[in-house]
Amino acid sequence: MLRKILILCFLTSGQLALGQSLETQVDSLFSSIDKPDVPGAAVMIMRGDSVHFAKGYGIANLEYNIPITPETVFLVASVSKQFTAYGIALLATHGELSLDVPVTDYIPELHAFTPPITVQHLVHHTSGLRDEFGLLSLAGYRMDDVITKDDILRLIYRQRALNFDPGTEYLYSNSGYTLMAEIIERLSGQSFSDWTRDSLFLPLGMTKSHFRSEQGKVIPNVAAGYITVPDGYKAQRVNYSSVGASGLYTTALDLGKWLTALKHGTIGGEKTRDLAHTRGVLTNGDTLAYAFGLTHGQFRGTRSIGHSGSHRGFRAWAGRFPEYDLGIVVLGNLEEFNPSDMAMNIAALFIDDKHLNAYEGTYYSEELGSTLYVTVEADTLRLHSRRGRLATLSRTGLNSFDSDAWYLSTLEFKQEGDSLAGFSASSGRTQEVWFKKINQ
Repeated sequence: MLRKILILCFLTSGQLALGQSLETQVDSLFSSIDKPDVPGAAVMIMRGDSVHFAKGYGIANLEYNIPITPETVFLVASVSKQFTAYGIALLATHGELSLDVPVTDYIPELHAFTPPITVQHLVHHTSGLRDEFGLLSLAGYRMDDVITKDDILRLIYRQRALNFDPGTEYLYSNSGYTLMAEIIERLSGQSFSDWTRDSLFLPLGMTKSHFRSEQGKVIPNVAAGYITVPDGYKAQRVNYSSVGASGLYTTALDLGKWLTALKHGTIGGEKTRDLAHTRGVLTNGDTLAYAFGLTHGQFRGTRSIGHSGSHRGFRAWAGRFPEYDLGIVVLGNLEEFNPSDMAMNIAALFIDDKHLNAYEGTYYSEELGSTLYVTVEADTLRLHSRRGRLATLSRTGLNSFDSDAWYLSTLEFKQEGDSLAGFSASSGRTQEVWFKKINQ
């Protein structure tokens, strides 16, 4: 059996299956890649400010049969964005830049669009800038070509049209984060790699983390990225050396330090921390799920804050569940691996759907003159009429559920104060039929 570095607290959670340790259950989730001849993953779980569990599964380098450990270095792709955005937040709260001025104030080479693109637009993906990877592909680059920051900036600077007016829509754009790293370089007088090292990584003790801006630079203990092919696996070459949108090489354990720092505002204080968690707002007033390189979401009725990443065989997810003081990092080195799903499977070991009980009750529709009943059975929400079960409901948001019945697409429960007022039932041709809760 492969030797693995293991850091584990054997205190079990209330959600863990009776008689099973956390290690046993996480091992079960990763059993398909816990083998001596397949790419794998590193996993880190935090409770509070402490590492609760950390373990590696599978192989970091198939050519040399090197196993993955919690200290294996991975390219984390777009998980990098939260570090770039935190740098912008830090400079903003220290008065070194303004989020609301045109980007051309800092980078005059960028075309002066009307209305102007502001730094805020870059942060929240509302700039309208065309994405750099699409531009690179149209320009004839292949993803295994050597691609530098200057290659990308030249393409961005040549753009004379946008996908939409700045601030009016959300559309994920790596180009904006490449520009944000360039802004940090110009304001600090350092390379982005050196600035993040001195301002973020070293103060937090993230000694295995750095942005690789120099193509071909040797990285100790780094995993290789793979893709599945008919006769096994093929290594994916990473020649992309631009930073900001991607480019961070780090470990599961180092990312645990980062999650703790994000929670407390260790770098820059609470003002910077709070800004980094602030969600974008469109010109029409709609609030986005996206903040500063962090996506606000829901899992089993509780908040999640995190980000995923994928590039050239590397896959990553890192995030927190604040109400449970739970942090999870999953880093993989196989193209087909889904770290977000695996992170949610781990979260389910700690977070049950206790909130479901709040939806139980009797609901009446005056429009239909009929009564429906919501019950919880085997940790699942069911919808009944007097004649029997109508549908099984699956949570999609804080108070939103999908249905498995053809005549019922969604249920949206409405909260009034501390109580549920009722729900709206909708399908393709029948929208928002109101059912009032009658047994509060």
